[in-house]
Amino acid sequence: MATIIDVAKAANVSPSTVSRVIADHPRISLKTKRKVREVMKDLAYYPNIQARNLAAKKTMMLGVVMGHSAMLAFQNPFFPEVIRGISATAHARKYGLSLSTGGTEREILDEVRAMVQSKKVDGIILLYAKDQDPIFEYLRAENFPFVVVGTPPEHRLETDYIDNNNVALAEELVDYLIALGHEDIAFVGGDIHYGVTRDRVKGFEQSYAKHGLEVDAAYYQHNTDHVEETLLKLMQLKNRPTAILTQDDLMAYEIITHLERLAICVPDDVSIISINNHALSNYVRPALTTVEIHIFELGYKAAEFLCQRIENPTKKAQHAFVETKLIVRESCAKRC
Repeated sequence: MATIIDVAKAANVSPSTVSRVIADHPRISLKTKRKVREVMKDLAYYPNIQARNLAAKKTMMLGVVMGHSAMLAFQNPFFPEVIRGISATAHARKYGLSLSTGGTEREILDEVRAMVQSKKVDGIILLYAKDQDPIFEYLRAENFPFVVVGTPPEHRLETDYIDNNNVALAEELVDYLIALGHEDIAFVGGDIHYGVTRDRVKGFEQSYAKHGLEVDAAYYQHNTDHVEETLLKLMQLKNRPTAILTQDDLMAYEIITHLERLAICVPDDVSIISINNHALSNYVRPALTTVEIHIFELGYKAAEFLCQRIENPTKKAQHAFVETKLIVRESCAKRC
């Protein structure tokens, strides 16, 4: 098995130069790097990355934490896509990934503590933003590098985060529905304690206020573990909604299915508009009007922010919004 000394002799450089080439040191010329790397390839020499990382006091691993159990999270196409974006940056910067696998908030918190205390990862990406989140508070207290995909409800100025502008996004969608003649619009969303839901509700209300309309509290439906029951409740209202804004495309698919069983036609009877633009949204019937939120880019930039935080722990916190785009298809119609 070839050693670093063998590589140095064959390339006619010092062992320290070989080490610097492995570390991609900027002071080593491209010509020397190419020569040394060719010799490494010819000799089938593979550097001991683990030992090098230990000397540098880095693991070259990024932790990724989901707000739900991994089993449930991966049922939602958002998570594989955002992790694909994270993986692209991690691969380019030679980091590996460690995913949380806990089934409860307590188990996930224990995993995060283990990641931090055992120095298993160099930094962590939280794929959610939640009020009074013990994991968020723990990472802040430990002064451990982390980035949030979402807008934190607290300590925004001191925290790195990447998100869509969910307030503006929801306001745009409700504006669109109102322009179609809808005034009785329901919002079927997730847990109001999560930043994404809170911000979308705010945008919903801003649009209504701008148009001089009042929101019917019965049209707000959160914590929707049972979408069919929620929909029945809405459809049984004396003044039932003529349009529904859903938290994401998966929920929209489910609502459309339940409406069909109730012999309620989309979009003739009820318009449906959603968020995420999943791959199937152009193929369901009717094709879903939704918002492209660029999930891959959210993950890609989150990992970039984290790598920069790891490299420079004292730098000013970064905040950014990824642009969104309304994709008009067939699930919304004018209100006659």
